[in-house]
Amino acid sequence: MIKVLFFIAICSMASFSADSENGAKLYKKCIACHGADGMGKKSQKAPMVAGQFEWYIQEQILNIKTGKRENNNSKKMIPYVKNLSDSDIADLSLYISQLPKRK
Repeated sequence: MIKVLFFIAICSMASFSADSENGAKLYKKCIACHGADGMGKKSQKAPMVAGQFEWYIQEQILNIKTGKRENNNSKKMIPYVKNLSDSDIADLSLYISQLPKRK
């Protein structure tokens, strides 16, 4: 439980300095699978990411980068996330969390 609270605190602090403009630039590499609007693409088996909580996006990217989350879909993301810095992940997560979620 303490680890989870610590992680959430770190993610919250990162959002204060996160740069949404840099996140938008980084997201351009994500569009092929997740779509420009973040609604995902069934043909790529890529989930909707628009409107997800910033902390959740950060956690998933980190889990994929470190190998904690490993499945066929996450393996496709390794080339895109392996060189992202913590700051890049914070920026990307902020940008994605601000994409409007449609129903």
